[in-house]
Amino acid sequence: MGTTIRDARRRSGLSARELARRAGTSHATLLAYEAGRVDPGTKVAGRILGAAGFESRLVLEQTPMTDNGRTTSDELVAVLELAEYLPHRQRSRHLEAPIFPRQP
Repeated sequence: MGTTIRDARRRSGLSARELARRAGTSHATLLAYEAGRVDPGTKVAGRILGAAGFESRLVLEQTPMTDNGRTTSDELVAVLELAEYLPHRQRSRHLEAPIFPRQP
C-alpha cells in the first residue's frame, strides 16, 4: 500500500506535506505509510488516495493454477530451481552454424 500511496502522491504533483494536510494526517505518518513501516488500513488509505485525486478500487484477478493445485508462478519457480541442478554446457561466444548433410 505504501508504494501505491507514494505513486499517487507523485503523480498528483503534491508534496508529502501538502498531501498529509489535505488527507488530515501528519507528514511523519504519511511518510511512514509510504515507507511501509505502518499499514494505513483500507479506510485511511482511501482517504489519502482521495486527497491525491485518485479513487481506490478492489480488483480481483484469478491466479492461474496448474493441475496439481500450484500457481503457475510457483510452478515456474520450481522448474527454474530444478534447472539449476542440471549440467551446464559452456556456450561458445560465436554463433555456431548448423551442419547439413550432403545431398547425393
